[in-house]
Amino acid sequence: MTARDGAGHGAGSTGRGHVLIAADKFKGSLTGAQVAQRVTAGLHEVDPDLPVRALPVADGGDGTVEAAVAAGFERREARVTGPLGEQVVAAYALREGTAVVEMAEASGLQLLPEGTFAPLTATTYGSGELLRAALDAGARAIVFGVGGSATTDGGAGMLAALGARFLDADGQPVGPGGGPLRELASADLSGLDPRLADVDVVLASDVDNPLTGPKGAPAVYGPQKGAGPEDVAALDVALAHFARVLARDASPRALEYADAPGAGAAGGIGYGALVGLGASFRPGIEVMLDVLGFAPALAGAALVITGEGSLDEQTLHGKAPAGVAAAARAAGVEVVAVCGRLALPPSALGAAGIRRAYALTDIEPDVSRCVSEAGPLLERLAAGIARDFLS
Repeated sequence: MTARDGAGHGAGSTGRGHVLIAADKFKGSLTGAQVAQRVTAGLHEVDPDLPVRALPVADGGDGTVEAAVAAGFERREARVTGPLGEQVVAAYALREGTAVVEMAEASGLQLLPEGTFAPLTATTYGSGELLRAALDAGARAIVFGVGGSATTDGGAGMLAALGARFLDADGQPVGPGGGPLRELASADLSGLDPRLADVDVVLASDVDNPLTGPKGAPAVYGPQKGAGPEDVAALDVALAHFARVLARDASPRALEYADAPGAGAAGGIGYGALVGLGASFRPGIEVMLDVLGFAPALAGAALVITGEGSLDEQTLHGKAPAGVAAAARAAGVEVVAVCGRLALPPSALGAAGIRRAYALTDIEPDVSRCVSEAGPLLERLAAGIARDFLS
């Protein structure tokens, strides 16, 4: 078994506390819950009596609702408008007045037909409808997870679904998506759902980009949504215009919010949440660890196993494994990671608080087989962890 140590040499020993599995999904292969199931099976192959607790995690992007449901939230569904204007069924999670709403459920890239993109016209309208469904269900606090979007509309569609009006020079609503915002002549947020004033909205994201500019939503994330160089430039101009009109007509702080951390999240829907929903921004994994009950699950743990599909530079910047490792290290609990692909040196792993990382590619160099056979391979990795750390 090949594994990469992040600190020290040789295997550790954990004592007889429980093992906490707090891993994100392996995108395209396994959900967070399936990762936990496979790791548990591999651990129990070596030690059938080992106490194991599973707490799938997410950082606000796709898979966030699924993680909340696995932690005991109730799954709810609503029919909403998809990114291309079609009707889709989107899920959110609810428990004791707290809703976890994942914008990717309504406006995510995964909802687009394969090979189809609409960088200028994809809309977040359905995300607003999903928030409204959570309000209708009695939510008094909303964790709004943003990431994995097909959209770059600055949250205009979301706000429109919640009662805002964005009109062109002829007094007609501007079209869907970020591109038509260049035609915006007036903005009115006075019609926003009044219930929002009494709801605590937390914007949960793993990115802190501003709305526009070289590090803004169009420039950084537009290309992965099908935006070519001309589209990126057009969207940047349109979103900057959107912010100016909002500052003039609706919110004096609109330009300030455009530069705030998280404004550029999910095609700028973070900006719409900051300006229109009164949201506060927090790193997604920090929010989700609180909501999912990570601290109680960690109490008494002897080892934490975290992970995601690819452990790479992005992992270190707000992704779930880094957040799990930081929280566990603060509590003095050792952490190892599982992944499909490992692209971090031992020094980076150690700095992140990860003692050792185990990758599927260590035991199966064929990446396509790692994807198609991720479950059985992950069980083999987990058995190795049990032998290395729990014997």
